[in-house]
Amino acid sequence: MVTRPSAETKPTTLGFSLNSFFIWLGSMGPLVQIPVVLIVFGAVVGLILLLIEYAPRYGRGYFWLRLVACFAIPIIAFMLLRPYQNAVIYVLAIAVLLGGILFYADYRSQQGAGYLFQLVIFSAPAAILLLIGLIYPAIATFVQSFFDKTGANFVGLENYGWVFTNPEGFWSVINTIIWVLVAPAFATAVGLAYAVFIDRARGEKFLKILIFMPFAISFVGAGIIWKFMYDYRQGEQIGLLNAIVTAFGGQPVSWLDAQPLINSLLLMVVFIWSQTGLAMVILSAAIKAVPPEQMEAAELDGTNAWQRFVNVTVPGIRSSIVVVVTTVAIGALKIYDIVAVMTGGRANTTVLAFEMVNQQQRFQSYGHSAALAVVLFIFVIPLIVFNIVQIRKQREVR
Repeated sequence: MVTRPSAETKPTTLGFSLNSFFIWLGSMGPLVQIPVVLIVFGAVVGLILLLIEYAPRYGRGYFWLRLVACFAIPIIAFMLLRPYQNAVIYVLAIAVLLGGILFYADYRSQQGAGYLFQLVIFSAPAAILLLIGLIYPAIATFVQSFFDKTGANFVGLENYGWVFTNPEGFWSVINTIIWVLVAPAFATAVGLAYAVFIDRARGEKFLKILIFMPFAISFVGAGIIWKFMYDYRQGEQIGLLNAIVTAFGGQPVSWLDAQPLINSLLLMVVFIWSQTGLAMVILSAAIKAVPPEQMEAAELDGTNAWQRFVNVTVPGIRSSIVVVVTTVAIGALKIYDIVAVMTGGRANTTVLAFEMVNQQQRFQSYGHSAALAVVLFIFVIPLIVFNIVQIRKQREVR
């Protein structure tokens, strides 16, 4: 009896689960899958809206709807969660929580107060996703930055010391600072120049489309394109830069290995090339919004084109310039794809975002990766604060 193997038991099922739904969906053709997914999505959204609509209302019909929901939703949850471990616990938690909420809604509806319930239900999904997807990971990352690579032993500030002393960590910080200072300035300046010179020019729409096209290309695609531009080889050249160098009798140069900082600056060219279109579109729209009466008044005062640009156009589009600079700067802080595709972080071209992923995935050093993430977050905070201050100033002016 002791040695007899236990009989295999199968989990209880109601004939349907989330896994079976996806298996069934996968067996259908692609053209059929699309409308099925849309119908299911619409049904879920409709159910949520129905719950929000009827839950706070008073009346016998709404009471029975709430009562049915108390039983129907846990059954549906069981059908969907059944294949997963501890599904019964989750279903019980859903039933208790849902029953409490609907019971409270029924009580409040008798008092004629349902607005607060609707407000909470509408904001709850976003708040829960924000808590699970942003706040909790941020706290967990901060805590992890004080532990070793395995996450088991507390090491204090040792990981932060590694960031600023180890060559990989040190160059990731230095390069990120250079990126966030150089790339937004050049992207905004070039985008503003395009916006001014193309504005009201013949073929303006066509020219703007051409300039904006690089922004529609992913950073991975842009990195591959420019990697061919910087290509280094002996013999016949396919890279544009080395083709020019060898055409004038020079020797081909390994541009992506050129140091110090030359290779990093060449990587920034790719980022600036892709972001200039965004800056041009935003600033061009802002320039068109500058009142023409101001330009006419400045022209009557005898100012030249440069003086009108500096004293009238730039102050008039200051808020848009701030938006462009901060947006491009945050993008430069998070840059990963260009470095990963073009150099893989070699030759001192690594940045914080790339090194953070590199330390976690390649070296399994979660402590170093978390410390790099915290440093990156600290770099982002001043930009966010600056943006908030500028928005508040504009609201006061309005």
